[in-house]
Amino acid sequence: MNKNILLIGGSHGVGFEMAKALHNNNTVYIASRTNEKLYNLDVNYIPFDATTDTLDESQLPDEIHGFAYCPGSINLKPLKMLSLDIFKDEMELNFFSLVRVVKTIMPRMTEGSSMVFFSTVAVGIGMPFHTSVASAKGAIEGFSKSLAAEFAPKIRVNCIAPSLVDTPLAKRLLSNDKKKGMMSERHPLKRVGNAEDISNIAVFLLSEKSSWMTGQIVGLDGGMSTLNVS
Repeated sequence: MNKNILLIGGSHGVGFEMAKALHNNNTVYIASRTNEKLYNLDVNYIPFDATTDTLDESQLPDEIHGFAYCPGSINLKPLKMLSLDIFKDEMELNFFSLVRVVKTIMPRMTEGSSMVFFSTVAVGIGMPFHTSVASAKGAIEGFSKSLAAEFAPKIRVNCIAPSLVDTPLAKRLLSNDKKKGMMSERHPLKRVGNAEDISNIAVFLLSEKSSWMTGQIVGLDGGMSTLNVS
């Protein structure tokens, strides 16, 4: 069955990998700020800035079978350097914008459809300098579980909680080989993740192969959250 899949933020990083994996066998709609990498993919592009725009419903299909919200942030600073406005900005991008989109598209989500959100490993284990992003992503985890309960069995909702992933979002933290090596050593599997690692799980969660799975926070972190191999 050809499915209608909506990705918010599909022009870079994980969202782009998802678009590449999905577009051949599905009708993919990508709502994002840019489309420069999408020209060779068979997708429907919708100009959209999650922090300022209202999603144009006229460009959406009547039925949506799969949805993923990909925008995120990495703002790692000590608490004393984080203003209240920074916390508000993190919540706006990661959480409130997600809620607005979900409320917009929920009437279009079909029986048996799937939603995928993204959190961070830092919500579950606590890391210094992550207070703002972990707060915003923690809200997503609570939202996803409650939403899964409210809309079961019609709609499945799951959330992926990655560790550091080598995408444009993390370029400052992985800007040279020394930094990559240090970050890799923190993980039991001795490497940081890549966009395809995360995309593989996200595509699985959107598919019928995960049809008995909902309300889950999926740790995808190279073993960081559960293993101590030092």
